[in-house]
Amino acid sequence: MPTITTKDDVQIFYKDWGTGQPIVFSHGWPLSSDDWDAQMLFFAGHGFRVIAHDRRGHGRSSQVGTGHDMDHYADDLAALTAHLDLKNAVHVGHSTGGGEVVHYIARHGASRVAKAAILAAVPPLMVKTAANPGGLPKQVFDDLQAQLAANRSQFYLDIASGPFYGFNRPGAKVSQGLIWNWWRQGMMGGAKAHYDGIVAFSQTDFTEDLKKITVPVLVMHGDDDQVVPYADSGPLSAKLLKQGTLKTYKGFPHGMPTTEAETINKDLLAFIKG
Repeated sequence: MPTITTKDDVQIFYKDWGTGQPIVFSHGWPLSSDDWDAQMLFFAGHGFRVIAHDRRGHGRSSQVGTGHDMDHYADDLAALTAHLDLKNAVHVGHSTGGGEVVHYIARHGASRVAKAAILAAVPPLMVKTAANPGGLPKQVFDDLQAQLAANRSQFYLDIASGPFYGFNRPGAKVSQGLIWNWWRQGMMGGAKAHYDGIVAFSQTDFTEDLKKITVPVLVMHGDDDQVVPYADSGPLSAKLLKQGTLKTYKGFPHGMPTTEAETINKDLLAFIKG
């Protein structure tokens, strides 16, 4: 399997298909690069080089006990882009991966980056604070950690069956295959990485990162996102970005890159080519 080894000796698995302008995909918690299947196939078929990695502790990457924070996530992504010597790349991040992309560009600069897109992403900040009164109470994320520690397998099945894809909404077209694939990806990763990752995605404040980014960024968010609530995420990120464009999707769930792949892929393609 293709891997790189980071400076703290973590093996990061990645996929690298095709030729052309590179598009780099950063996945959500607690999944893997497999969650980008619909995008990887689509963009490879449209003449792009598509790259996706498994975050440390996730998927096929090393199940290490440390480094499960946004600084390490961003540095791992930087190590991958340097190893592959990517230039003029488009970075696309979903959920936690959106935070990873934002922090990577702010922390490492945009010399290798042409554009970025963040989908149903966690920035600017998920947890409620005095400066972020619209955020979710810390207890929400403490409860997620407690459920993970108690019965990770059932917890993941419940998320995939319910709020992630909006399968708990009246009239939803439920796909058992998507539910099991979500569960499979989650259970491939390490419990420690996923436990610590809840703090990373919920308590990292990306406000200053967003302000630093100068490349064009497409902010895509569904207004029926039950995981990263719309009002305190997408619109706020778009305002903080120097070249941010907000695209709101009526009724789309958190897992919209999968359930609404046709629409998302078309809009991403238009943004990349525009």
